[in-house]
Amino acid sequence: MELPKLNFQETFDFKFKKDKDKFFIYDLIRKTYLLLTPEEWVRQHWVHYYLTVKSYSTSALITEKKIVLNGLTKRIDLLITEKTQPKILIECKAPQIKLTEKTFEQTARYNSIIGASEIVLTNGLQHINAKFEEGNYTFYKP
Repeated sequence: MELPKLNFQETFDFKFKKDKDKFFIYDLIRKTYLLLTPEEWVRQHWVHYYLTVKSYSTSALITEKKIVLNGLTKRIDLLITEKTQPKILIECKAPQIKLTEKTFEQTARYNSIIGASEIVLTNGLQHINAKFEEGNYTFYKP
């Protein structure tokens, strides 16, 4: 399986396995192998980044949490918490998905339920960071 090199300075030590013709990647949060999709490839980079580079504990990271938005059940990709409070909401897209105002608005809608002080919209190649303060998003480069 050919995986794209993503835009991270670090290299991470991922565990993979193959079953029949499918590839799986080990998720350190859920402690299980997950189907290796392009979006999962991006999410696992962020999981490893927050665990190894930022030294968060696995209990501070929440993946695929269900939320209800306008009566519809949605799932957030990754939430970083501090003292159980939402801090950073990360919405992962596959590397070939272009990040647009529409995809950012989706992330902001999810955050209207979650209430994180920061959001990251990423396709692994491009990362859009925004802080939420006083009802507005301010974009920044980390």
